[in-house]
Amino acid sequence: MSLHPQSNYAVPAQTAQVARAIFPKGNLCITMADCLSSFLCDEDFSALFSSQGQPGVSPLRLALVTILQYVEGLTDRQAADAVRSRIDWKYLLCLELIDTGFDHTVLSEFRTRLITEHAESLVFEKLLIFCQQQEWLQARGRQRTDSTHVLASIRAVTRLECAGETLRAALNALAVVVPEWLQVQSQPEWVERYSERIEDYHLPVSKAEREQQAQVYGEDGKRLLDAIFDGHSPEWLRQVPAVETLRRVWVQQYYVCDRKIYWRTEQGIPPATLMISSPYDLDAHYSKKNTTSWVGYKVHLSETCEPNSLHLITNVETTAAPIADGDVTESIHTSLAKKDLLPSKHIVDTGYLDAQLLVTTQQQHQVQLLGPTRSDLRWQSKAGNGFAASDFKVDWQQQVAICPEGKTSASWTPAIDGRNNQVIKIKFARPDCANCPSLHLCTRTKEKRRLITLRPEAQYKALQAARKQAMTDDYKADYRRRAGIEGTLSEGIRAHGLRHARYIGLAKTHLQHLMTATAINFKRIFYWISGVPQMTTRTSQFAKLMA
Repeated sequence: MSLHPQSNYAVPAQTAQVARAIFPKGNLCITMADCLSSFLCDEDFSALFSSQGQPGVSPLRLALVTILQYVEGLTDRQAADAVRSRIDWKYLLCLELIDTGFDHTVLSEFRTRLITEHAESLVFEKLLIFCQQQEWLQARGRQRTDSTHVLASIRAVTRLECAGETLRAALNALAVVVPEWLQVQSQPEWVERYSERIEDYHLPVSKAEREQQAQVYGEDGKRLLDAIFDGHSPEWLRQVPAVETLRRVWVQQYYVCDRKIYWRTEQGIPPATLMISSPYDLDAHYSKKNTTSWVGYKVHLSETCEPNSLHLITNVETTAAPIADGDVTESIHTSLAKKDLLPSKHIVDTGYLDAQLLVTTQQQHQVQLLGPTRSDLRWQSKAGNGFAASDFKVDWQQQVAICPEGKTSASWTPAIDGRNNQVIKIKFARPDCANCPSLHLCTRTKEKRRLITLRPEAQYKALQAARKQAMTDDYKADYRRRAGIEGTLSEGIRAHGLRHARYIGLAKTHLQHLMTATAINFKRIFYWISGVPQMTTRTSQFAKLMA
C-alpha cells in the first residue's frame, strides 16, 4: 500500500450544503473541520507508507476517523459505518455524499503502521503544535499530573491457572507449526488436561491438591521443554514465541533440584515487574494499591491548569502496573521538554516526588514540583513532643550536627540506605546522650545514644523547604488545582473507556491512551471555540440550598 498525498482537502459542495442544512448551528465535526483544517496533512505520515504500490486510504482521513472513534467510543466496524452514513463525518473528512468509505480492517492496519514506525504520538503531538500556534497552549505555566490503573484485555488468572494455560498455549502453537513432531512427543493424558481452557473453578480446592496439580503441570512442561531443547529437535522451535514464554514461566514458577522439578513458594517467585501474569499479554503485570489489585498497566495524564485558559492534556505515559509514580516523573518532564511544554510549577501528589526529585527537577528542567512530601514516620516526629531530625542544627561545612540540648555529634558517615539512596548517618556520643535530661524525648534505644539519618545537603534543604512551603497560602491555592486532574481521569474512564485496554500489549495500549487524550483535547477545543464554559465541580441541590 502506498501514499499519494493530497495537497488540499476541500468539502464537496453537495456535502457542505446538506451538512449545513441538517446542522445549521454546527456540531463538533463541522466546527472542527472549519477550525482545524490545517493541523494534519498526508505528508505527516509519509514515513509510514511506501511510494510504490496500490494507493492506500488517506492517512489524514484515517487519523481523523480514529479521533472520532475515540470521541464516541466506537469499534472499528462502527467507525467504518459512520464514515459511510454520517453527514457530519463526511463533512470533516471532505468526502462526497456517495463515498462508500473503506473496510473496517484499514483502521487496524493504520494503528499497526503507527506502532511499527514508532509514530504512536504523531496525531497527539500535531494537535498540541497546532494549539501552540493558536496560542491556546503555552509553556511555563502550571500543569498537574495523576495516574489511574488500567485493566489488561485478558483474563486475570491465578499462578496455577497461568502455569496450565501457558503450557496449553505452547501446545496449541506447536500443533500449528510442527504437528507431526508434536504427535510423537505428546502424552495421551495431555489431550484431557490441555484441550480446553484452564479454569480455576475446575481446579482442586485444597492447598495440597493444588500443589499436586502444579506439580503435574510442572512435570508436563519440563517434559515438553526437554524435548524441544533436545539436540534432535529442530533448533528453530526454540524461537517460537509461545515456547519462549513457556520457558520463562517455568523458570519463574518452578525450580529443579536433584533432577526433580518443584513448585516455587510465594517467597521464591520474582517481583511483579518481572512476573508473567498471562501467556497472552507479556506486558501486563499484577499490582496492588491500597485495596485495589489488578493485572494490566498504569496511565499517567498531565494537563495545563492555568485559570481562564484552555485546559489541554500535554503528556501521556503508559507503564507496567507495578511501576511507581515517582519512577515516571523524570520521563514526564523529558517528554514535555521535547514538546517545549515544560511547566514552571508541576502539581502532583506524594507519589510523584521525593527529596531527590525535588532537586533534580529544579536543576535539570527549572520545574518546581509542588505537592505534599512524605511525612516523617519516626516516633519523635509523630508524637509531636519529641526531638525529630529537623530539630537538629546541621553544619554541612563542618559535617556536624547539634542537638536541641546543645551537644555536638561524634561521627558523620555517608552511607546507602535500604532503597539504595545516599544518606548521612550522624551519631552522638554515648556519654552525652546517657546523661541528657531530655533523653526520653530523643531516643528509646538500649544504647542510649541518638542516631539521625539525613539526605545529602541539597536534598535535605529541598525537602525542608518544601515542607515549609506547604504551610503557605500560595501553596494551598496552587495545590487545590490538582483536583481537576481527577475530573480528567474520570472523563477518560467514564466516557472513553480509559481504564480498560482495547488491545494486547503495552505499545498498543499506549496508542489507545494517546488517542483517548487526543479525543479529549479535540472536544475541549470544540467547547472552547463554541464558548461553552468549563465545567465546575457539581453541587447537589441540598448543598446549594444550605449554602
